[in-house]
Amino acid sequence: MGVHRRQYGPLFSFFFFFLVAATGQTGPSTPTMRRFTIDDFEIGCPLGKGKFGNVYRARHFIVALKVLFQSRIEKEGLGHQLRGETEIQAHLQHHNILRLYNCFHDARRVYLILEYAPRGKLYKELQKSHMFDKLCTATVMEELADALTYCHDKKVIHRDIKPENLVLGLMGEVKMADFGWSVHIPSLRRKTMCGTLDYLPLEMIEGKTYNEKVDLWCLGVLCYELLVGNPPFESASHSETYRRILKVDVRFPASIPLGARDLISRLLRYQPSEWLLLAQVLKHPWVRAPSRRVLPPAAQMASLALSTPILL
Repeated sequence: MGVHRRQYGPLFSFFFFFLVAATGQTGPSTPTMRRFTIDDFEIGCPLGKGKFGNVYRARHFIVALKVLFQSRIEKEGLGHQLRGETEIQAHLQHHNILRLYNCFHDARRVYLILEYAPRGKLYKELQKSHMFDKLCTATVMEELADALTYCHDKKVIHRDIKPENLVLGLMGEVKMADFGWSVHIPSLRRKTMCGTLDYLPLEMIEGKTYNEKVDLWCLGVLCYELLVGNPPFESASHSETYRRILKVDVRFPASIPLGARDLISRLLRYQPSEWLLLAQVLKHPWVRAPSRRVLPPAAQMASLALSTPILL
């Protein structure tokens, strides 16, 4: 169970072979199948470091290359988790979800070829500024609500939305980047307790069967953290954090706008049946009014086509 704040959950193992067979993808400009080796890449500066490996900027096309050590993954028995994680991420194609293009291995390492997010992790930006303004936060909420709608339509529950698992693209757009706790299941019903302590939905803590709505709870916690600088249930001890989650003890500082309070309070409620739906999050006035979301050209054209009346 991964429930510790600011620690990375299990990452990957080396069972990657199904990926190319399942997707036939090797990158944005190479649609045919190809077997890569490390010699195909010019390795650049490090982008991050985890328990099981490191991430580097690399050039073949510009990518982020995650390098994982097989011995460490085997030791932790995480082969099954990698297989599920990479299979899910490889099949998701949305402008607010980081692409996984392909993977390969040598005798000691596994290499994941990921989309490069030039502005880095959202968590680092939050650390620099301590908190985000309403324009930035509303934009993040709209982007993630749209990405989660796409995931849920594909029967995928993310289960670990938090600043550490989000990165920023070239135009500052948010991308979901870590699917270590995600699951694909047709029924969307689960009982596994997983994620990050400050973001744990009360259904998980109570050991109840839950569905994709747990991602909505995390969205509410994230909105609060972006506006305040720390998550709403953060406490001095784990037991106190659990207690506050179970009581849905949310304390709003005066700095949070009334519209944001309404959104957060309608996502963080004891009864999941009372939580807003993702479609309602996208239509919420506080999200719609200040959001400065930037869509890629193809999505802009689709949006324009849907909003333009047809003259007969």
